[in-house]
Amino acid sequence: MSMVRWDPFANLDDMFARMPNLVGRWPRLSGDGDSGVEWAPTVDISETDAEYLLKAQLPAVKKEDVHITFDDGMLTISGERKQEKEEKGEKYHRIESLRGAFSRSFSLPDAIDAGAIRAEGKDGVITVHVPKSKAEPRKAQEIKIQ
Repeated sequence: MSMVRWDPFANLDDMFARMPNLVGRWPRLSGDGDSGVEWAPTVDISETDAEYLLKAQLPAVKKEDVHITFDDGMLTISGERKQEKEEKGEKYHRIESLRGAFSRSFSLPDAIDAGAIRAEGKDGVITVHVPKSKAEPRKAQEIKIQ
């Protein structure tokens, strides 16, 4: 039997990814060598009788810098939070807000009206409205093994 050294931090990132409701989305160092940080906005998802609502928290991101696409059952919200330019006479002592490109993708149910998806932005929150279609929900059925 061989001994394996235990590293308590080796799979810490995986553990956090499996518990997103407990710890939220953590920024990661990007692996492309530019010493940047990958980040993703938080998104609240809710449902009414008529639609699904996705609310992405995007403070300091212009509407023009956000792109929303729907393809093959996946809704993707992507864009970029750009770095503000330093003004003359102003110097930063600390910057805690994350900058750079982001992307979040969500698998949507089959019973939606893809042609009527719409989005609106207000107060740093992008709200995506995904209307439900009138299709009857599929019932579970048992498949016999032959």
